[in-house]
Amino acid sequence: MVEAELVALASSGAATLVGLMVSDAWTEVKDGIARMLARGRATEQVAYDLDVSRTELLQAGGSRDGQLVAAVEGVWCARLQSLLKAEPALAEDLRRLLTAGDMPESRPLRAVHNVIAGGVQHGPVIQAGRVSRLTFHLPKPP
Repeated sequence: MVEAELVALASSGAATLVGLMVSDAWTEVKDGIARMLARGRATEQVAYDLDVSRTELLQAGGSRDGQLVAAVEGVWCARLQSLLKAEPALAEDLRRLLTAGDMPESRPLRAVHNVIAGGVQHGPVIQAGRVSRLTFHLPKPP
């Protein structure tokens, strides 16, 4: 892998990783990411390191502290670069992580049960874990 490509992939991977850390999807993807990064060795240590980074981000207000986000991304970017040099096969796994196919949005959602009471609704009421690419045509109120 060419050095510039490696740096770009590690940088994109670190940004995606940090974005996932501060998202609601983290609990669903953390174990898989830890296994991917550990490459069969010391998965518990990698999971711990991911948790430490996530805790730092959450304590600082998630993505609102730009300096901390950049610092955490930098740490994971450097780590990913080292891993990519040592384990070239990681590049394909990391590319899959960066595509929509392996992101939490593509996974089936759990069942959601809604109950609406105490009034009249003249339009859609939405409770969802994910809403995308939808168009709502609201009826005119009576």
